[in-house]
Amino acid sequence: MRSLYFEPFSGASGDMILGSLIDLGASESLIRKYVEPSANVIFRQENVIKKGISATDVSIIENAPNNERHFSEICDIVSRAGLPDEVEKNALAVFRIIAEAESKVHNQPLEKLHFHETGQDDAIADVVGACLAFYDLKSHPQTSWDTIICSDINVGGGFVECCHGTLPVPAPATLEILKKSGLPFYSKGDRELLTPTGAALLSHFAAPAQPQPAKTVLIGYGAGKANTVAPAAPNVLRVSLIESSDCPPLQRDPIEVLETNVDDVTGEVLGNLVENLMAAGALDVAVIPVYMKKSRPAHLIKVICKPETSEELARQLIRETGSLGVRVAPSKHRVSVSREMVSIDVDFSGTVYAVSLKIAKFPEGEIVQISAEYEDCKKISAETGIPLREVLKKAEAEGRNKYWRIE
Repeated sequence: MRSLYFEPFSGASGDMILGSLIDLGASESLIRKYVEPSANVIFRQENVIKKGISATDVSIIENAPNNERHFSEICDIVSRAGLPDEVEKNALAVFRIIAEAESKVHNQPLEKLHFHETGQDDAIADVVGACLAFYDLKSHPQTSWDTIICSDINVGGGFVECCHGTLPVPAPATLEILKKSGLPFYSKGDRELLTPTGAALLSHFAAPAQPQPAKTVLIGYGAGKANTVAPAAPNVLRVSLIESSDCPPLQRDPIEVLETNVDDVTGEVLGNLVENLMAAGALDVAVIPVYMKKSRPAHLIKVICKPETSEELARQLIRETGSLGVRVAPSKHRVSVSREMVSIDVDFSGTVYAVSLKIAKFPEGEIVQISAEYEDCKKISAETGIPLREVLKKAEAEGRNKYWRIE
């Protein structure tokens, strides 16, 4: 599997993304062919040196400056450009991401929304040009890619001047785009490094990067316009074409592990605690017999949970056990397979019952486990008198017959 891997350690803008893709091998002539007439601009690119790094600098020169537009006007321009269908679809999707963010920030419906900086010719050229570059790279064997991923984005810091005045970084529309994208970001520096156009392009095309073994095939750098000074990082955006195993990486979920030792809690209280913690959002709870100091028998309670639920679960642990403290291991993650819930009809003693099945799969689709829902099977067992283990066995066997395909 091949991926385009973006590393926005100095942020990202539309022209930086476009420059990095041209530096990687996207056709400048193809981009110029569509961008100049559709956006009414002059397209230029040159090689520059940014703190010792060779990068491609893209310049979009507007023939008619200050050409602000409404969202519908931008859509008309893109639709009339004669772009390949995939490119047109992606460009319209990127502008919709920007439009929906601006609409939310300014509380304006899309049909009345007026674009300022992001509606001008240079922004249209950046978006259309980047979409063309992704399309062109994918169509050639030496630069073809399957997925696009992005590491944590440096949004910069301080304040930025725009048509609405002086605003904090990231600008409100940029932050709204990041919120919906799920891309991780951080703030380092004293100026804006991530623009709304850059955020929208990465939001549409890229997923958060996850650690995986890979080899680098090609590297491209897109230059930003500002010149950074030491010790700041060079103002460039790096994109690499990387090659990894054909198997997609397992899902990685951030978790926290809560632990406490108790030596004066009864089994009934512990059983009730487990049920309450699971109902409150714990991913798993384990109660382990241990020996404490002076050979006192006790129990170690371990709770696996999402970071956002750990505070409330820790409070519940303390409240229900009387523990004076809970240990937290916050820097762990777990790799996991996807789960899908389905329902099948199973005949027990002449009566058909609906049984829920949990199907666990690797990212590439291989089924690794099929398990019947305990509560469904418990109810069937009570109604039919069939032992629970037999109900579970039959439901899972029929699930495997229906869903498990061995190639």
